[in-house]
Amino acid sequence: MNTRSLRFQLIVWYAGLLTGVFVLFGVFMYTDLKQYLERDLEDSQLHRARVIADTLVDRVAQTGERYVIDEINTRYAPALNDRFVRITRADGSVLYLSSSPKDGSFDATQVLAVKLPVRRELMRKVSTADGKPLLIVTIPCQAGGQAYAVEVGASLGPIRTVLDLLLLSLVLGLPAVVVVAVAGGYRLVGRALAPVEKMARSAEQITLHNLSDRLPIAATGDELERLSRSLNHMITRLDESFQQTRRFMADASHELRTPLTIMRGELENAVQQPHLPADLREGIGSVLEEVERLAKIVESLFALSRLDAGEAQTEWVRFDLAKLATATAEQMCLLAEDKGISITCCAPHPVPVEGDRSRLKQVVVNLLDNAIKYTQRGGGVKLTVAAQPRSAVLEVADNGIGIPPEALPHVFERFFRVDKARSRDQGGAGIGLSIVKSICTAHGGRVEVTSQPGQGSRFRVELPLATASIELSKQHHGH
Repeated sequence: MNTRSLRFQLIVWYAGLLTGVFVLFGVFMYTDLKQYLERDLEDSQLHRARVIADTLVDRVAQTGERYVIDEINTRYAPALNDRFVRITRADGSVLYLSSSPKDGSFDATQVLAVKLPVRRELMRKVSTADGKPLLIVTIPCQAGGQAYAVEVGASLGPIRTVLDLLLLSLVLGLPAVVVVAVAGGYRLVGRALAPVEKMARSAEQITLHNLSDRLPIAATGDELERLSRSLNHMITRLDESFQQTRRFMADASHELRTPLTIMRGELENAVQQPHLPADLREGIGSVLEEVERLAKIVESLFALSRLDAGEAQTEWVRFDLAKLATATAEQMCLLAEDKGISITCCAPHPVPVEGDRSRLKQVVVNLLDNAIKYTQRGGGVKLTVAAQPRSAVLEVADNGIGIPPEALPHVFERFFRVDKARSRDQGGAGIGLSIVKSICTAHGGRVEVTSQPGQGSRFRVELPLATASIELSKQHHGH
């Protein structure tokens, strides 16, 4: 996936946000639960220590120490309840020390004694020699003129166990959250960008021949809807501009045909005058050549305007492209022989297509003429026609001067000439290949070129076979 794409960035942002929220929630829950459990344990131990101090140690002078010891064992049973209880006299001697709990969570004899004297209530976390953590509450007590320190505690092991289970759940749950976040983000972003994808697909299908089509409107009431409407308005303006340009080209080429015909006739009559001076006859002949060239340009422009308007197809028929190409190559042989160029035609099998026969013949003529024009004397041109599974392929290859790599992307543009001076000398106006492309597009096909300077060029035309071409052409010209 493209890491700079909007989709990727949105998915990462969404997944990162959910993952961050999950991590923060886990940290908060872990910290809060830890504080709650420890605070609850502190409160319970503090309450127990105060009860022991107020009800037992405070009356030790009247009841005796043995009574205090028996009452603690009877009421609280520290060993059975996994509690720690220790009562220390002011001189450091121990009045009472509970036995180690049966679960072995800690060793009571290994718990460090509190530093005496104790002036106030203390809360401390200690570890036994074997590393077992305890939470111990210590409160001071006065009885019979003597000071005592009452220590009550419990193991932090159960709390640590609960916290470890929670941490394990969070760690195991994080990958699942990330996967769900990425999957959910991909789905949500896909749904959010679906209108953009739809507009992109529709935009790719809009060409000069179907500018009347419009992009789908994303009825979201936000920037996407405004974007789709703005793009449709832009396409409308382009359509209007193109229609005006097409009408101008059609009208101009149509209007120029008559005066050019008259000029050619007058010049032909003038050049045939018997007593015309030689230099004047040569000048009139030169002008006549330019008029002929201009007439060809006008005819090409007229053909392009008809193709752009979708009016080129007079009658779509089924015919053999191989036979048409062979007959056209035979007609072009005379032109090739004048330049000492051989034309080889390889079309052994029928290749059925459906379309405008005259226009497709024009494709063959233009490609052969272009190959002959730019092939040196003694060179060769090869015309090949073959059928592939779903298309008819026509190729014209020569061993001429070739086309520079920087010019290849532009050879089908109107009025583009690789070498303007040379093209002008040879009569080219840069329209022939544009006509080829327009005819191929009108028939649902395509044309492409490969070339190496000094080695020759190969033009490849692909057209739908007869089984599918008529439907494609109808769809193309139906816009």
